[in-house]
Amino acid sequence: MKESQPSAIYLKDYKVPPFLIDKTELTFDLDEATTVVTSRLHMRRNPLDGKSNAPLILDGGEDVKLIGVAMDGYALPPEEYQLVDDKLIITATADSFILTCETLIEPQNNTRLEGLYRSSSMFCTQCEAEGFRHITYYLDRPDVMSVFTTTIIADEARYPVMLSNGNEIERAKTDEGKTVVVWHDPFPKPAYLFALVAGDLAVKNDLFTTQSGRDVKLQIFTESHNIDKVDYAMEALKRSMRWDEEKYGREYDLDIFMIVAVDDFNMGAMENKGLNVFNSSCLLASPKTTTDDAFLRVEAVVAHEYFHNWSGNRVTCRDWFQLSLKEGFTVFRDQSFSADMHSATVKRVEDVSFLKTAQFAEDAGPMAHPVRPSSFIEISNFYTLTVYEKGSEIVRMIHTLLGEELFRKGSDLYFERHDGQAVTCDDFVAAMQDASGIDLTLFKRWYSQAGTPIVTVEDTYLPEEQRYLLTIKQETPATPGQPTKLPLHIPIRVGLLNEQGQEIQAQYQGEHSTDVTLLLTEAEQTFEFTQVSSKPVPSLLRSFSAPVKLRYNYTADQLLLLMSADSDGFNRWSAAQQLAVNELTQLIEQASSGQPLAIESQLVAGLRSLLADESLDPAMVALILALPSQAYLSELAETIDPLAIRKARQFLKVTIANALSEQFAQTYQNNIITSDYQPSAQDIARRSLKSMALSYWSETSDDKVKAAIAEQFANADNMTDQFGALSIAVHSAHPDAASMLNAFYEQWKNEPLVVNKWLMLSASQDADDALAVVEGLMAHPSFDLKNPNKVRSVLGGFGQNVAGFHKEDGSGYRFLADQIIVLNKRNPQLASRLCTPLTRWKKLKPELSVKMKAELERILAEDLSKDVYEVVSKSLV
Repeated sequence: MKESQPSAIYLKDYKVPPFLIDKTELTFDLDEATTVVTSRLHMRRNPLDGKSNAPLILDGGEDVKLIGVAMDGYALPPEEYQLVDDKLIITATADSFILTCETLIEPQNNTRLEGLYRSSSMFCTQCEAEGFRHITYYLDRPDVMSVFTTTIIADEARYPVMLSNGNEIERAKTDEGKTVVVWHDPFPKPAYLFALVAGDLAVKNDLFTTQSGRDVKLQIFTESHNIDKVDYAMEALKRSMRWDEEKYGREYDLDIFMIVAVDDFNMGAMENKGLNVFNSSCLLASPKTTTDDAFLRVEAVVAHEYFHNWSGNRVTCRDWFQLSLKEGFTVFRDQSFSADMHSATVKRVEDVSFLKTAQFAEDAGPMAHPVRPSSFIEISNFYTLTVYEKGSEIVRMIHTLLGEELFRKGSDLYFERHDGQAVTCDDFVAAMQDASGIDLTLFKRWYSQAGTPIVTVEDTYLPEEQRYLLTIKQETPATPGQPTKLPLHIPIRVGLLNEQGQEIQAQYQGEHSTDVTLLLTEAEQTFEFTQVSSKPVPSLLRSFSAPVKLRYNYTADQLLLLMSADSDGFNRWSAAQQLAVNELTQLIEQASSGQPLAIESQLVAGLRSLLADESLDPAMVALILALPSQAYLSELAETIDPLAIRKARQFLKVTIANALSEQFAQTYQNNIITSDYQPSAQDIARRSLKSMALSYWSETSDDKVKAAIAEQFANADNMTDQFGALSIAVHSAHPDAASMLNAFYEQWKNEPLVVNKWLMLSASQDADDALAVVEGLMAHPSFDLKNPNKVRSVLGGFGQNVAGFHKEDGSGYRFLADQIIVLNKRNPQLASRLCTPLTRWKKLKPELSVKMKAELERILAEDLSKDVYEVVSKSLV
């Protein structure tokens, strides 16, 4: 452990930048060994700063070597500037000047994948959040916006494609025969949106005509062997552009929009102005190599990054504490887009399932923080589910409170008022409030208060008066740094059903409706419905109208009623999940105490009815059939017993499978598709239900299912069916599972993204020698420690391996800690994210908890990056 540890940065200490950069002129002389970067910064003192003698302090990185610095053409001698802790400090400056810096960097040695680096044979950049300082010295903060002109000089034989932000304005040759390409972006942007790509790349061209009649050139670049996998992404891009025009009135503003696929990338994708850089796993798609889930992910990520053009680029965040201003809003936009393209209910269930499993756990853990954090040590650690997913839920609640028309009015005002500015979450809420006239003062607490609120509901029915009362309480548990919580503004959508499952048209606040939104603003409130002829079953928190934990004492019969009859599709799924949770809780208690497992499952009856209803969306049926995940049940548990949870889930799955074996076999047959593969909503839904039915059927003793799995694996014409069959074989102890895994690798060993799926599935195998298997995978020729996707595949798969990772001797925890220590030096961002499974040590049963804590302490004793130090140190508090 370092003697002096990194210090925190606080939102309360924000100050405007003392200098501004009106124009940034960059020249990159790209070379195999070293790259020379020359920057000409047209600078002036910020009139809002009020200090006429503040020194100029530019951010740099430890991997940037300063060759020379000049001011208005005067080369500064070493005594006129200082290099302190990667900062370039110049004390004497004029009120306006041109600062020229020449720096030297080595992209081929950049393993942290920030700034300019090499991926395969290409140069590429990743500058969000603070990567630009690893290229040259700069005011690397989002509230310094500048007009960029970028000149790239390179050997055209090696790098025929040379790209940057904006439009290409010039192309020439140097005396030495190198090619010079100049790009100009007319829209001011912060440095985190800068991008450069140079390589020998193939391109897919297309055209989009905007609503005003302008033609925009669309280009997707990949290495040549992948260019046949970008057609779906191109169509998704055009759908996104049209949707943003129709839903938000936002038209694209440049003459060209480019996307580049990169194999080595820490994130999913990056919205650099006019030149998006994507992790290849989020862009490449073909039926043979891509599952349905991956097709949907490509569409969603393409949309997300395109939507950033307005919600993030044209209007950006003032400081990194405001990150959810662009990310939460844009996640809401991409979720809405996906809902419009496919099934809105299915999309909502998928999003909420992820939120309740992962973000709720984050809210309950050591890294809990508000959507707008009050402090951080390393900003990369705050690209979190809280900022993205909970941030999206906050925007969704504003949409619920305002309604579609007023929300659009508010977004229009926000874009018009702040175009070209770096602003705050408060500015976003102010635009919504000003446009709608609805007071959102109390609502803003959602941005500053951490934790997941617990909403408890009790009801009273007065038959003589035909009145129905809902008493609703809210409380938010203490989180690190926030022991006391204030009431939040929570919209709660409610419907009432009678005993036959029919909607009740009750009267609330003088109006009759089958669906009302209650506004909870105090610690406890009572809401009254009148003209209710019989005691209803409440359908609470419809469409998950707020990111809260709901507490209502539903009976099994009430849950079965909601599951079969509720008009709100989300709550049908939610009722099934709650019924499963109730039964699994009993089984987990039995398993933890060493009792034989036994239960009379009422869930079986509900699922039998579900499978018999041919009118239902197959995708929704598949979602309802899915048992609560190991991760979600762990999040619900006061003390996590991983093996007991796994045993309980398996027991209930086998119970359901045996009770409904014939139905699952028939459902499987009914959803076989004989036509050519299409990633359409209808076909995806059928494949999803078919796979879920096969998974249950595989748990029975029916001999036919083993043949069905093998046949599907061997004859599938698409990756969804083939990999689905393989996964079921591996996790159901199919006698041919090992040979199928080997055959799958041999078939796809030249397709890296498919190999990543093989790595993850192999690492997740439930076997006595699980750790040895994972160690073997890391020594396999297909594994590369420099590639984040491969690291996440193996270690992510191992994290899902309950018996292997949570081995009683702590060897699984020790193995993960070893990898974190190695990666801490190579790629701190990746290393810090791998710490997440270890941060839940306090909730584990004691004999596991002490071993996991010991590994965190071992990591902390190392010389750590800011990224890893922040996560580990906070976890041990």
